[in-house]
Amino acid sequence: MNDDITVVITCFNYGAFLPEAVASALEQEGGEPHVTVVDDGSTEAETHRALEELPDQVTLIRQANAGLSAARNAGLRVAQTPYLIVLDADDRLVPTALKLLREPLDRDPGLGFTYGIAHFFGDWEGDLRFPPYDPYKLIYRHIIGSTALMRRELFKQVGGFDPEITGYEDWDFWLGALGSGWRGQNVDEVTFMYRRHGSTMYTGARAQYRKWYRLLQRKHRGLYASAGRRRLAAESDLSPIGRAVYRWWWGARPLPARVEGALQALLWRGGAGK
Repeated sequence: MNDDITVVITCFNYGAFLPEAVASALEQEGGEPHVTVVDDGSTEAETHRALEELPDQVTLIRQANAGLSAARNAGLRVAQTPYLIVLDADDRLVPTALKLLREPLDRDPGLGFTYGIAHFFGDWEGDLRFPPYDPYKLIYRHIIGSTALMRRELFKQVGGFDPEITGYEDWDFWLGALGSGWRGQNVDEVTFMYRRHGSTMYTGARAQYRKWYRLLQRKHRGLYASAGRRRLAAESDLSPIGRAVYRWWWGARPLPARVEGALQALLWRGGAGK
């Protein structure tokens, strides 16, 4: 059933985790999808060994180091299947992920993408529940994540992930989808395992949140203009007061990055470090 899906796994020096990510993609209920691994110029020996030992059915693309967005684009652009999904090499799909995510897309040809709950493991433990899809919320908060199942037409229309944006490339991509007329839907089930280990690209980006947010506003100015906000508000379940509070809290992100990070660690820390 999954031969119409391509899973693109990006890897830079994550050889210690790559076999788990690949196995999680191949061992999906309903059958194997197409799996493409993009090596973004890895330099460590362990990763080189892991790449050489990939299963025969996995496609390997090698490129000079160009960053996460460029690596994703390299894999997604050669995919020929109707459905696409990206996975970082240190994360995993749950066995039912593709089954759960594809069902709404199969039912509704007008739906662009689906996303589920992320389960932290490693240094953190617990579920990250993204809210139901709401286009008004999306312009003020990244409510989707990266590991969402999308239609290939959506990727082609958006044009890929922007290599100039670091840490918020996923949010930028889904804003591009929104600006192109696509809508999504959340699935109230865990669909992928999000490994937390040490500092991440997002940690550094969060410290410069206002810089990146201003860039997103400029890039997607049609969504943030008064007319764009009014149009999206008509699709939102938020009340006028709810929209004002959401705009103030998530748009401004008033808590300093260190304080926000400490609160998140209190909520989710306690994993076994596996």
